[in-house]
Amino acid sequence: MDILVGVSGGVDSACVLNILKSQGHSVIGAMMKIYDGDIKTIANSCYGTDKKKEIKDAMEVCKMTDVPFHLIDLSKEFNNLVFSEFKKQYLSGLTPNPCVMCNKIIKFGLLPKMAKKIGLKFEKFATGHYARNEFNETTQRYELKKGINPKKDQTYFLYKLSQDELKNILFPLGNFEKEQVRKYALENNIPVAKKTDSQDFYKGDYSDLFDCKINEGKIIDRKGNVLGYHNGIWNYTIGQRKGLKIAYSEPLYVLEIDKNSNCIIVGTKNETFNKTLIANDINWVALNNPTKPFEATAKIRSASNPVDVIVYPLEDKIKVKFKNEISSIAPAQSVVLYQDDIVLGGGTIIEAY
Repeated sequence: MDILVGVSGGVDSACVLNILKSQGHSVIGAMMKIYDGDIKTIANSCYGTDKKKEIKDAMEVCKMTDVPFHLIDLSKEFNNLVFSEFKKQYLSGLTPNPCVMCNKIIKFGLLPKMAKKIGLKFEKFATGHYARNEFNETTQRYELKKGINPKKDQTYFLYKLSQDELKNILFPLGNFEKEQVRKYALENNIPVAKKTDSQDFYKGDYSDLFDCKINEGKIIDRKGNVLGYHNGIWNYTIGQRKGLKIAYSEPLYVLEIDKNSNCIIVGTKNETFNKTLIANDINWVALNNPTKPFEATAKIRSASNPVDVIVYPLEDKIKVKFKNEISSIAPAQSVVLYQDDIVLGGGTIIEAY
Protein backbone atom coordinates (compact mmCIF):
# COMPACT_ATOMS: atom_id res chain seq x y z
CA MET A 1 0.00 0.00 0.00
CA ASP A 2 1.19 3.55 -0.77
CA ILE A 3 1.09 5.62 2.42
CA LEU A 4 1.86 9.29 3.08
CA VAL A 5 3.21 9.88 6.60
CA GLY A 6 2.99 13.27 8.26
CA VAL A 7 6.43 13.71 9.81
CA SER A 8 7.44 16.31 12.38
CA GLY A 9 11.03 15.54 13.25
CA GLY A 10 9.90 13.81 16.45
CA VAL A 11 10.19 10.22 17.63
CA ASP A 12 6.52 9.27 17.11
CA SER A 13 6.28 10.02 13.39
CA ALA A 14 9.79 8.59 12.90
CA CYS A 15 8.61 5.28 14.36
CA VAL A 16 5.52 5.35 12.14
CA LEU A 17 7.80 5.62 9.08
CA ASN A 18 9.89 2.69 10.26
CA ILE A 19 6.92 0.50 11.23
CA LEU A 20 5.09 0.98 7.95
CA LYS A 21 8.24 0.52 5.87
CA SER A 22 9.07 -2.72 7.73
CA GLN A 23 5.55 -3.96 6.98
CA GLY A 24 6.32 -3.70 3.26
CA HIS A 25 4.39 -0.52 2.45
CA SER A 26 5.57 2.12 0.02
CA VAL A 27 6.04 5.15 2.26
CA ILE A 28 6.47 8.88 1.63
CA GLY A 29 7.34 11.42 4.33
CA ALA A 30 5.71 14.87 4.23
CA MET A 31 6.36 17.68 6.68
CA MET A 32 4.16 20.76 6.82
CA LYS A 33 5.69 24.20 7.33
CA ILE A 34 3.22 26.41 9.19
CA TYR A 35 5.41 29.21 10.52
CA ASP A 36 6.55 32.22 8.53
CA GLY A 37 7.75 35.06 10.72
CA ASP A 38 10.40 36.28 13.12
CA ILE A 39 8.91 35.64 16.57
CA LYS A 40 11.48 34.11 18.89
CA THR A 41 10.02 31.33 20.97
CA ILE A 42 11.20 28.73 23.43
CA ALA A 43 12.46 25.60 21.68
CA ASN A 44 10.35 22.47 21.34
CA SER A 45 7.01 24.13 20.65
CA CYS A 46 4.88 23.64 17.57
CA TYR A 47 4.63 27.25 16.39
CA GLY A 48 7.62 29.56 16.17
CA THR A 49 11.07 29.74 14.59
CA ASP A 50 11.69 28.40 11.10
CA LYS A 51 11.86 24.82 12.44
CA LYS A 52 15.31 24.21 10.90
CA LYS A 53 16.23 21.64 13.55
CA GLU A 54 12.94 19.74 13.12
CA ILE A 55 13.24 19.80 9.33
CA LYS A 56 16.79 18.48 9.55
CA ASP A 57 15.73 15.70 11.93
CA ALA A 58 12.79 14.71 9.71
CA MET A 59 15.04 14.60 6.64
CA GLU A 60 17.60 12.49 8.49
CA VAL A 61 14.95 9.98 9.63
CA CYS A 62 13.52 9.71 6.10
CA LYS A 63 16.99 9.22 4.65
CA MET A 64 17.82 6.51 7.17
CA THR A 65 14.51 4.75 6.45
CA ASP A 66 15.04 5.15 2.69
CA VAL A 67 11.84 7.17 2.36
CA PRO A 68 11.34 10.24 0.12
CA PHE A 69 10.99 13.50 2.07
CA HIS A 70 8.87 16.48 1.06
CA LEU A 71 8.52 19.82 2.86
CA ILE A 72 5.15 21.37 2.07
CA ASP A 73 4.76 25.07 2.80
CA LEU A 74 1.34 25.73 4.31
CA SER A 75 2.32 28.82 6.28
CA LYS A 76 0.01 31.19 4.37
CA GLU A 77 -2.92 28.82 4.72
CA PHE A 78 -2.20 28.31 8.41
CA ASN A 79 -1.98 32.04 9.01
CA ASN A 80 -5.19 32.80 7.10
CA LEU A 81 -7.32 29.87 8.25
CA VAL A 82 -6.06 29.02 11.74
CA PHE A 83 -3.80 31.60 13.32
CA SER A 84 -5.85 34.67 12.37
CA GLU A 85 -9.00 33.13 13.88
CA PHE A 86 -7.07 31.96 16.96
CA LYS A 87 -5.71 35.50 17.48
CA LYS A 88 -9.11 37.12 16.91
CA GLN A 89 -10.81 34.90 19.47
CA TYR A 90 -8.02 35.15 22.03
CA LEU A 91 -8.02 38.96 21.88
CA SER A 92 -11.79 38.82 22.40
CA GLY A 93 -11.34 37.09 25.74
CA LEU A 94 -11.95 33.55 24.51
CA THR A 95 -9.67 30.51 24.84
CA PRO A 96 -9.66 28.62 21.53
CA ASN A 97 -7.58 25.52 20.94
CA PRO A 98 -5.36 26.01 17.87
CA CYS A 99 -4.42 22.31 17.73
CA VAL A 100 -8.04 21.26 17.17
CA MET A 101 -8.35 23.79 14.35
CA CYS A 102 -4.98 22.91 12.82
CA ASN A 103 -5.63 19.16 12.80
CA LYS A 104 -8.94 19.57 10.99
CA ILE A 105 -8.01 22.30 8.52
CA ILE A 106 -4.28 21.87 7.92
CA LYS A 107 -2.76 18.57 9.01
CA PHE A 108 -5.57 16.22 7.95
CA GLY A 109 -7.05 18.60 5.40
CA LEU A 110 -4.67 20.65 3.32
CA LEU A 111 -1.49 18.62 3.89
CA PRO A 112 -2.66 15.44 2.09
CA LYS A 113 -4.53 17.53 -0.50
CA MET A 114 -1.43 19.57 -1.28
CA ALA A 115 0.67 16.42 -1.38
CA LYS A 116 -1.58 15.04 -4.12
CA LYS A 117 -1.54 18.39 -5.89
CA ILE A 118 2.26 18.26 -6.22
CA GLY A 119 2.04 14.76 -7.67
CA LEU A 120 2.54 12.43 -4.70
CA LYS A 121 0.58 9.21 -5.05
CA PHE A 122 -0.78 7.45 -1.95
CA GLU A 123 -3.88 5.66 -0.69
CA LYS A 124 -3.70 6.38 3.04
CA PHE A 125 -2.43 9.14 5.29
CA ALA A 126 -0.71 8.16 8.57
CA THR A 127 0.42 10.18 11.59
CA GLY A 128 2.05 9.53 14.94
CA HIS A 129 -1.02 10.40 17.01
CA TYR A 130 -1.88 8.14 19.92
CA ALA A 131 -5.37 7.18 18.76
CA ARG A 132 -7.11 4.30 17.02
CA ASN A 133 -9.34 4.26 13.95
CA GLU A 134 -11.56 1.23 13.41
CA PHE A 135 -14.51 0.45 11.15
CA ASN A 136 -17.70 -0.74 12.86
CA GLU A 137 -19.49 -3.23 10.62
CA THR A 138 -22.74 -2.84 12.57
CA THR A 139 -23.02 0.94 12.33
CA GLN A 140 -21.08 1.16 9.06
CA ARG A 141 -19.10 4.05 10.52
CA TYR A 142 -15.44 4.62 11.27
CA GLU A 143 -14.85 4.92 15.00
CA LEU A 144 -12.18 7.15 16.47
CA LYS A 145 -10.96 5.49 19.68
CA LYS A 146 -8.60 6.49 22.45
CA GLY A 147 -5.03 5.26 22.37
CA ILE A 148 -4.41 2.48 24.87
CA ASN A 149 -2.43 4.82 27.14
CA PRO A 150 -4.91 7.33 28.64
CA LYS A 151 -2.10 9.78 29.49
CA LYS A 152 -0.96 9.93 25.86
CA ASP A 153 -4.39 9.72 24.22
CA GLN A 154 -4.82 12.48 21.61
CA THR A 155 -8.40 11.96 20.46
CA TYR A 156 -9.47 15.25 22.10
CA PHE A 157 -7.58 17.06 19.32
CA LEU A 158 -9.02 14.86 16.54
CA TYR A 159 -12.78 14.86 17.17
CA LYS A 160 -13.50 17.14 14.20
CA LEU A 161 -12.39 14.50 11.67
CA SER A 162 -15.17 13.42 9.32
CA GLN A 163 -16.09 9.95 8.14
CA ASP A 164 -14.61 10.73 4.70
CA GLU A 165 -11.33 11.69 6.34
CA LEU A 166 -11.22 8.80 8.81
CA LYS A 167 -11.59 6.19 6.06
CA ASN A 168 -8.21 7.26 4.69
CA ILE A 169 -6.33 7.74 7.98
CA LEU A 170 -4.00 5.37 9.84
CA PHE A 171 -2.80 5.71 13.44
CA PRO A 172 -0.09 3.03 13.75
CA LEU A 173 0.80 4.01 17.33
CA GLY A 174 -2.70 3.65 18.76
CA ASN A 175 -1.90 0.33 20.40
CA PHE A 176 1.50 1.43 21.71
CA GLU A 177 2.55 2.77 25.07
CA LYS A 178 4.96 5.71 24.84
CA GLU A 179 7.65 3.62 26.54
CA GLN A 180 7.25 0.98 23.83
CA VAL A 181 7.73 3.62 21.14
CA ARG A 182 10.92 4.88 22.79
CA LYS A 183 12.19 1.31 23.09
CA TYR A 184 11.33 0.60 19.44
CA ALA A 185 13.17 3.73 18.35
CA LEU A 186 16.30 2.79 20.31
CA GLU A 187 16.28 -0.81 19.07
CA ASN A 188 16.00 0.37 15.48
CA ASN A 189 18.65 3.09 15.82
CA ILE A 190 16.24 5.88 14.92
CA PRO A 191 18.21 9.16 15.20
CA VAL A 192 15.57 11.01 17.26
CA ALA A 193 14.98 8.15 19.71
CA LYS A 194 15.84 10.27 22.74
CA LYS A 195 14.33 13.53 21.53
CA THR A 196 11.86 15.11 23.98
CA ASP A 197 8.22 15.50 23.00
CA SER A 198 6.87 18.76 21.60
CA GLN A 199 3.42 19.30 23.08
CA ASP A 200 2.77 23.03 23.36
CA PHE A 201 1.50 25.12 20.47
CA TYR A 202 3.58 28.11 21.56
CA LYS A 203 6.00 28.87 24.40
CA GLY A 204 6.62 32.51 25.04
CA ASP A 205 4.93 35.85 25.64
CA TYR A 206 1.53 36.12 23.98
CA SER A 207 2.09 39.87 23.61
CA ASP A 208 4.88 39.01 21.16
CA LEU A 209 2.82 36.32 19.46
CA PHE A 210 -0.11 38.67 18.87
CA ASP A 211 2.02 41.79 18.40
CA CYS A 212 0.06 43.58 21.12
CA LYS A 213 0.81 46.71 23.09
CA ILE A 214 0.10 46.94 26.81
CA ASN A 215 -3.58 47.58 27.46
CA GLU A 216 -3.95 48.03 31.19
CA GLY A 217 -7.24 47.14 32.82
CA LYS A 218 -8.77 46.19 36.14
CA ILE A 219 -8.94 42.84 37.89
CA ILE A 220 -12.21 42.79 39.82
CA ASP A 221 -14.42 40.42 41.78
CA ARG A 222 -18.07 39.63 41.03
CA LYS A 223 -19.18 42.69 43.02
CA GLY A 224 -16.96 45.03 41.03
CA ASN A 225 -14.37 45.56 43.72
CA VAL A 226 -10.98 46.36 42.20
CA LEU A 227 -8.39 43.84 43.40
CA GLY A 228 -5.57 44.54 40.98
CA TYR A 229 -4.58 45.47 37.44
CA HIS A 230 -3.50 43.64 34.28
CA ASN A 231 -1.53 44.53 31.14
CA GLY A 232 -3.78 42.79 28.61
CA ILE A 233 -6.66 40.31 28.71
CA TRP A 234 -4.76 37.97 26.33
CA ASN A 235 -2.47 37.03 29.23
CA TYR A 236 -5.31 35.24 31.05
CA THR A 237 -7.46 32.15 30.61
CA ILE A 238 -10.53 30.86 32.43
CA GLY A 239 -9.52 28.92 35.54
CA GLN A 240 -6.06 30.53 35.75
CA ARG A 241 -4.74 30.85 39.32
CA LYS A 242 -1.06 31.71 38.94
CA GLY A 243 0.19 35.11 37.89
CA LEU A 244 -2.69 37.21 39.24
CA LYS A 245 -0.38 38.97 41.74
CA ILE A 246 -3.20 39.65 44.17
CA ALA A 247 -2.94 39.28 47.93
CA TYR A 248 -6.13 37.65 49.18
CA SER A 249 -7.32 35.45 52.03
CA GLU A 250 -7.61 32.43 49.71
CA PRO A 251 -6.51 31.54 46.15
CA LEU A 252 -8.28 33.41 43.36
CA TYR A 253 -9.13 32.11 39.88
CA VAL A 254 -10.09 33.77 36.62
CA LEU A 255 -13.87 33.44 36.25
CA GLU A 256 -14.54 35.64 33.22
CA ILE A 257 -12.72 37.77 30.68
CA ASP A 258 -14.71 40.84 29.62
CA LYS A 259 -13.34 42.42 26.48
CA ASN A 260 -15.87 45.27 26.48
CA SER A 261 -14.85 46.57 29.90
CA ASN A 262 -11.26 45.28 29.57
CA CYS A 263 -11.69 43.58 32.95
CA ILE A 264 -10.58 40.25 34.35
CA ILE A 265 -13.18 38.91 36.80
CA VAL A 266 -11.79 36.67 39.52
CA GLY A 267 -13.23 34.67 42.40
CA THR A 268 -12.64 31.83 44.79
CA LYS A 269 -12.54 28.15 43.87
CA ASN A 270 -16.22 27.69 44.76
CA GLU A 271 -17.16 30.33 42.19
CA THR A 272 -15.51 28.47 39.31
CA PHE A 273 -18.05 25.63 39.20
CA ASN A 274 -20.84 25.14 36.65
CA LYS A 275 -23.14 22.25 35.86
CA THR A 276 -24.21 22.92 32.25
CA LEU A 277 -22.65 24.03 29.00
CA ILE A 278 -23.89 24.78 25.51
CA ALA A 279 -21.76 23.94 22.48
CA ASN A 280 -22.14 24.53 18.75
CA ASP A 281 -20.22 23.58 15.59
CA ILE A 282 -20.95 19.94 16.41
CA ASN A 283 -19.19 17.05 14.68
CA TRP A 284 -20.61 13.57 15.25
CA VAL A 285 -18.12 10.75 14.79
CA ALA A 286 -19.53 7.45 16.06
CA LEU A 287 -23.13 8.72 15.97
CA ASN A 288 -25.29 10.02 13.17
CA ASN A 289 -27.10 13.17 14.34
CA PRO A 290 -28.76 11.87 17.53
CA THR A 291 -32.11 13.44 18.44
CA LYS A 292 -32.72 12.05 21.94
CA PRO A 293 -30.82 12.67 25.20
CA PHE A 294 -28.14 10.12 26.04
CA GLU A 295 -25.54 9.44 28.71
CA ALA A 296 -21.84 9.78 27.96
CA THR A 297 -18.58 11.00 29.44
CA ALA A 298 -17.05 14.32 28.47
CA LYS A 299 -13.75 16.18 28.49
CA ILE A 300 -13.69 20.00 28.49
CA ARG A 301 -9.93 20.26 28.04
CA SER A 302 -7.28 17.90 26.69
CA ALA A 303 -5.65 17.15 30.06
CA SER A 304 -8.86 16.58 32.02
CA ASN A 305 -10.38 13.22 32.90
CA PRO A 306 -13.71 12.27 31.29
CA VAL A 307 -16.68 12.87 33.61
CA ASP A 308 -20.28 11.64 33.51
CA VAL A 309 -22.78 13.78 31.59
CA ILE A 310 -26.19 13.74 29.95
CA VAL A 311 -26.20 15.13 26.42
CA TYR A 312 -29.28 16.89 25.03
CA PRO A 313 -29.15 17.32 21.24
CA LEU A 314 -30.62 20.63 20.10
CA GLU A 315 -31.28 21.82 16.56
CA ASP A 316 -27.71 22.84 15.75
CA LYS A 317 -26.17 22.67 19.21
CA ILE A 318 -25.89 20.40 22.22
CA LYS A 319 -26.59 20.97 25.91
CA VAL A 320 -24.30 19.00 28.20
CA LYS A 321 -25.34 18.55 31.83
CA PHE A 322 -22.66 17.32 34.22
CA LYS A 323 -23.73 14.88 36.92
CA ASN A 324 -21.37 16.72 39.26
CA GLU A 325 -20.40 20.37 38.99
CA ILE A 326 -17.19 20.98 37.06
CA SER A 327 -14.65 23.78 37.39
CA SER A 328 -13.53 26.39 34.88
CA ILE A 329 -15.45 25.71 31.68
CA ALA A 330 -13.84 27.97 29.07
CA PRO A 331 -15.79 29.34 26.07
CA ALA A 332 -14.15 28.50 22.69
CA GLN A 333 -12.55 25.36 24.10
CA SER A 334 -13.94 22.01 22.93
CA VAL A 335 -16.16 19.55 24.73
CA VAL A 336 -15.53 16.01 23.48
CA LEU A 337 -17.98 13.19 24.21
CA TYR A 338 -17.02 9.57 24.78
CA GLN A 339 -18.59 6.18 25.35
CA ASP A 340 -15.86 4.15 27.01
CA ASP A 341 -12.93 4.60 24.58
CA ILE A 342 -15.03 5.66 21.57
CA VAL A 343 -15.32 9.31 20.52
CA LEU A 344 -19.00 10.02 19.99
CA GLY A 345 -18.48 13.58 18.82
CA GLY A 346 -17.89 17.06 20.15
CA GLY A 347 -18.30 20.78 19.68
CA THR A 348 -17.13 24.28 20.61
CA ILE A 349 -18.22 25.60 24.00
CA ILE A 350 -20.16 28.88 23.75
CA GLU A 351 -21.77 29.15 27.19
CA ALA A 352 -21.58 27.71 30.70
CA TYR A 353 -23.90 28.14 33.66
